[in-house]
Amino acid sequence: MHGCRLVLRLAGRAMCGHSRYDVGVELSLATRVVSAHTVLEVGGEVDVYTAPKLRERIAELLEGGVGAVVVDLGRVDFMDSTGLGVLVGAWRKSRASGTSFGVVCGKESLLKIFRITALDQVLPLYPSIDAATAA
Repeated sequence: MHGCRLVLRLAGRAMCGHSRYDVGVELSLATRVVSAHTVLEVGGEVDVYTAPKLRERIAELLEGGVGAVVVDLGRVDFMDSTGLGVLVGAWRKSRASGTSFGVVCGKESLLKIFRITALDQVLPLYPSIDAATAA
């Protein structure tokens, strides 16, 4: 890192002085249709750097007139409060537009975050895509 004495890993980014070095953590987004539900498959890390991309994609789906959106967090390795905020905002927009909205989350590490923040009592969480699309 060319003379840096201390490197901090923050949400997938290496920080050294005032320069930010991307360490290759990306957010992947892919959509598919399952039982008339548009499933948004999310992979990687959802943090302050990548959350805007997720927010934009969910907004496109909701504004595009789909009847049901399911956000699949099955390939997400990390999520911070910014990511949680994106999901809450999307849930609110879906309610306002009459669109069904759900989140698939089977990873205990992520479920713990939903429980600690009590968002498991707010957001419709499902253990699998099958459960979400059957609801």
